[in-house]
Amino acid sequence: MSGEQQNVFGSSPSSSALLAGSEQISGTDSFTWHESMDITPMDFPYLQQLLTESYDEWKKDSSGLPMVSESDWCIMGPEGEWITGNPKLYDYFSTGEDIILKRALVNKATAAGPGEDRHGAAIICASPVFSRFHHDLFAVLISVSRSGADTHQIEFMTESAAIILKTCFYRRFEYIFIKDMAQIQRKAEHEANRRSNLFQYVKRMHTKIDVDGVLTEVLESVLGLYPYVDVRLFMSQDHHSSHPLVCPLLLHHWQEEVYMRTFMEGVLTVSEHLEGPDLMVEIGVPMGGKQGVYGVLYLRIKHELMAEMDLELLGMMADAAGTAFENAKLYEQSNLMIHELRVINELTQQLNKSLQLSEIYQFANDELLKILAAEYCCIMCYSEALGGLEVVSCNVPELAKEVFEKNYGLAGHIYHSKQPMFLADYTVERPAESKLMDSTGSNSMIGTPLTVNGEIRGVILLTHRRRHYFSYDNYRLLQALTSHIGLAVGNAFLHAEVRWMANRDMLTELYARHYLDEVIHDCQNRDFCGSLIVVDIDQFKQVNDTFGHQRGDKILKQVSSIVKTSIRQSDIAARWGGEELAVYLPGLGIEQAVQVAERIRLRVADETDPRVTVSCGISEWNWEHDRISVESLFYRADMALYDAKHSGRNRIVVEKREASE
Repeated sequence: MSGEQQNVFGSSPSSSALLAGSEQISGTDSFTWHESMDITPMDFPYLQQLLTESYDEWKKDSSGLPMVSESDWCIMGPEGEWITGNPKLYDYFSTGEDIILKRALVNKATAAGPGEDRHGAAIICASPVFSRFHHDLFAVLISVSRSGADTHQIEFMTESAAIILKTCFYRRFEYIFIKDMAQIQRKAEHEANRRSNLFQYVKRMHTKIDVDGVLTEVLESVLGLYPYVDVRLFMSQDHHSSHPLVCPLLLHHWQEEVYMRTFMEGVLTVSEHLEGPDLMVEIGVPMGGKQGVYGVLYLRIKHELMAEMDLELLGMMADAAGTAFENAKLYEQSNLMIHELRVINELTQQLNKSLQLSEIYQFANDELLKILAAEYCCIMCYSEALGGLEVVSCNVPELAKEVFEKNYGLAGHIYHSKQPMFLADYTVERPAESKLMDSTGSNSMIGTPLTVNGEIRGVILLTHRRRHYFSYDNYRLLQALTSHIGLAVGNAFLHAEVRWMANRDMLTELYARHYLDEVIHDCQNRDFCGSLIVVDIDQFKQVNDTFGHQRGDKILKQVSSIVKTSIRQSDIAARWGGEELAVYLPGLGIEQAVQVAERIRLRVADETDPRVTVSCGISEWNWEHDRISVESLFYRADMALYDAKHSGRNRIVVEKREASE
């Protein structure tokens, strides 16, 4: 064979033979493809095993021939080296010094003659064995006969035996070649089947646009390939799957676990350990995408079945699943974002329909329960008057209107830290006490501070009795919704403040006259009686002229403060105009109104600095009278005040009837 042909017989005996035989195929139509294969001198160093097997087969096939069974046989290599044969011939022929053997090797022809080994005289015959087409000598068959036959008979017998040996050799050689080709064919079919399965798997995987579909597909595909394997999928994502083989991969799992090491290192991990008499193998395959590892495909199998596992295929399947999971998660998140925007928009529209705080709190409570599918919701706001966090809306009746210290419990923790809180299991994680959690038996909680105009004004808590109920998306959505609730509350506060300013006199902080008119009109529609007191500071112009207008304003504020602190919370005090004030007393008759007016008159005379006095006019209405208009009530009180002024001041007059000083 030419020098450029390389020997690969050691790794694949048929490879160089294929090169040798290919030279013959084109011109030898009578040969089948395997009969056209041959060996080359470059294969000779690797023929010992094949020659040994061929010799054993030849001996078995020729055992019935007397002349063969009566002789001793061995095979020598093309350089005279021992290959195989009768062990008792080894010492004599292994040296390569036998003359008959040398003559056969030199002449490349059968040589025979008398000889003598340590067992006595014999006839030795050496017959070369040549390759099929190039006639390269690759072995020598030697017979040592003591049967008494003549040399020609032994020479003929040995040449015939060499032909049979050559036939056995090439049968073995063709078998190896065909076996090799069959193995290559099987590998090719396996690879084709593998590629087809992988293609169909990837095709199915990329038709899945939901996360659960992706996880189910990867598990069912692996179980379809390896039904005898224990398979689980550990997922690190914040995703609850109903599939029984999908398990959460929690950070507190032992890092010695195969799936945890696989997740942390991001590479395929294989571990062996004994379980009783069985050697078990654990395999962890990372399932990741462009943004990281999302989970681990975990397989557990007996060691003897490990040869059937295709780890490379499992890796490609996990990679495809990771990419599909990532795409499905992005699709899910985009849909969730659209849904969240729609929910936020609808909530904002509904919240902006009302400017009443109580209505806003109640609506927010109802909507949060519905949107986040929570069992309980509690909204608390800090009250300066009460000095704590007041429950302004809650679907737990026993907590309604309750007030907690601002540093108490989970709400206090959120209020002071100004940070949202995510609690998966209240029985395990218990950063603070919570009456809401304890009274409802809740285990999951998400909470966030309620910010109004850049200031923390309260806390919103959502809870559920089931552990690990809320997702990170719920947690994030609550924060987004709370910011819009804060805007609505801020608008309500602003509206209340504007309304307060519109209904108040800025100097005295009493109600404005138009507001008092509205209140009296409303009271006349629901009450059975009421009284009006008109208060006027005596000689107020003289006070201004003597002490100046700034001091006069101070006197007016002092008198207004005395009026506010001398009446009930349900009574309405207003600035009538200039130095005149008015007080409406719903549900009180004239006698009670005189007592209130007298209290005001006495306190003004005693507590003002510089000292001033006031005069009061009182009017009343009740259900027995004909309907009295607001204007009429004011007119009658004003006329009574006029009488008080012109009858000596610092006195009280009731509708043309004078009261004692």
